[in-house]
Amino acid sequence: MARTAVVAGTASAVVGHSANKQASKQQAAAEQQAAVESQAQLADMQNQMNAMQAQQAAAAAPAPAPAATAPADNLMDELGKLADLKAAGVLSDEEFAAAKAKLLA
Repeated sequence: MARTAVVAGTASAVVGHSANKQASKQQAAAEQQAAVESQAQLADMQNQMNAMQAQQAAAAAPAPAPAATAPADNLMDELGKLADLKAAGVLSDEEFAAAKAKLLA
């Protein structure tokens, strides 16, 4: 009978050790999976942050300068505006002549 108790005790210890070993493996696997998921989340967050920074940089970049108009076209436009102001009664004949002379100088 004592021998049966020793054998049963040894078997119980072996089974308990195997169960603990299996639990440790499962816990290690779960921790490893959690670490992989955390790394994936960090990578996603980094990608999102990079995209946001690129958008901010694009928005902060100065707009390209408008194409320069030819000086003659610009002069004609200004004279036309002055003529419109004179026709609307905003400029007197003298004011129109002075502004025109200034543009042509």
